[in-house]
Amino acid sequence: MRIATISDIHGNFTALQAVIADIKSQNVDQVVCLGDTVTLGPQPKESLNALRELNCVLIKGNHDAAILDPERAVEFEITEHLIPDLYWCREKLSLPDLKFIDAFETSYEFVFPNGVTVLFFHGSPLSNTDIIQATTEPELLDKYFENQKATVFVGGHSHIQMYRRYGEKLIVNSGSVGNAFEFAFSAGRAPSLLPWAEYTIIGQNGNSLDIDLRRVYFDTTLLLKKIAESGLPSADWWLSQYKSS
Repeated sequence: MRIATISDIHGNFTALQAVIADIKSQNVDQVVCLGDTVTLGPQPKESLNALRELNCVLIKGNHDAAILDPERAVEFEITEHLIPDLYWCREKLSLPDLKFIDAFETSYEFVFPNGVTVLFFHGSPLSNTDIIQATTEPELLDKYFENQKATVFVGGHSHIQMYRRYGEKLIVNSGSVGNAFEFAFSAGRAPSLLPWAEYTIIGQNGNSLDIDLRRVYFDTTLLLKKIAESGLPSADWWLSQYKSS
């Protein structure tokens, strides 16, 4: 049994296409999307349609919640300068698209045949705005995972892949398909993007559990062309990325 987890696509359909092609070559049984699907990038509609075709489990990220209720964007921790992109994206989507996003799940639990229980979410089991990183304090992790029966926890949101053991638990971050950060986000410093997409495959192999943190290169030149043609409010920031790719 092999499950692919994708997260933080952010309307980067070019990267998503590359990841889907890689998934199809990896003998995957199921795909779980951990959220933040359509906002920020130039092709929200195409990204959403691709997810429909995947027939995957879909979890609601903070950006997905914000696209449904942009007046509450600050509550979902959307940075102020990104709010114009939020409205731009919403204009590209139809009412059925928004209803589709509204039906995304809060979390998803799966039990592998060997009995290992995995919980999938966006930020933490408690909130899609929580950030779990390699440096997150143990006391905070205790709060996030209190009363959870799962032993493996898989999230996104930070845009940085992670594999962290915590006591008997294993914490995995799938990374970002469309916005792989060079360094952890910090207030006052705009993130720089890496020229690849990230996702993860979790699989049972006999009595073992395999975790494969994958990196897939995509056509950044094509993406920047789409950005330049899009009219996206944050186009200048996007066009400043991938200089070393």
